[in-house]
Amino acid sequence: MKAVNEQGKEVTEFCNKYWLMLDEKETQRMYGGKEARKEEMKWRQWADDWLVHLISPNVYRTPAEALASFDYIVREGRFGAVEGALAKYMGAAAMYLISKRLKSRHHLQDDVREDLYEAANKWVAAVGKDRPFMGGQKPNLADLAVYGVLRVMEGLEAFEDLMRHTRIQPWYRRVEKAIAEAPR
Repeated sequence: MKAVNEQGKEVTEFCNKYWLMLDEKETQRMYGGKEARKEEMKWRQWADDWLVHLISPNVYRTPAEALASFDYIVREGRFGAVEGALAKYMGAAAMYLISKRLKSRHHLQDDVREDLYEAANKWVAAVGKDRPFMGGQKPNLADLAVYGVLRVMEGLEAFEDLMRHTRIQPWYRRVEKAIAEAPR
C-alpha cells in the first residue's frame, strides 16, 4: 500500500507485516489472548520504527566512538592492511557525519544517549516486574526484535553505557540466556 511518511516522502507500507498467520488454536497456544498478540505487534513495530534509528547516532556519536566502531568492524571483517585502514578511517569519518544527519532526521536530543536510555527504560517498564519477558515466561518476537537491535551494539561504548545507565541489563541477560538454551 502506498502512503506518505512524516517527511512527505511516498513509501510502501505492508499493513500486515507484524501479523503472524496462525490458526485459532496456534494463536491461543502462543499468545493466550488477543491483547498479548497486539502487544507483541506494537513493540515489534516500535523496535523497527524507533529503536533501530537510535543505533547509528549512538555508536558513531563522537569521532572516537566512530573510530572504535570501525576498528571493531575491520577487526571482525576480512580486510587486508590497506583496505582495513581505508575502511576504518574513511568509514568512521563518513558515519560520524551521517550520524549527525540521522540525529536531526529523527529529532533526537542533543545527547543522543538520552534517547537510547529513555527507549531502554520504556521497554523495561512495558515488560514490567511481573514477567521476565514481554512474552511472559519465554521471549516472544518483540523480545527478540528489541534484543536484536541492541545486540549489534555489544562491545561498543554505547552498549556499555546503556547497560550501566538503564535498567535493561537483567532483561537483556535473560534473553541472551534463553537464546543460548533454546533447542537448535
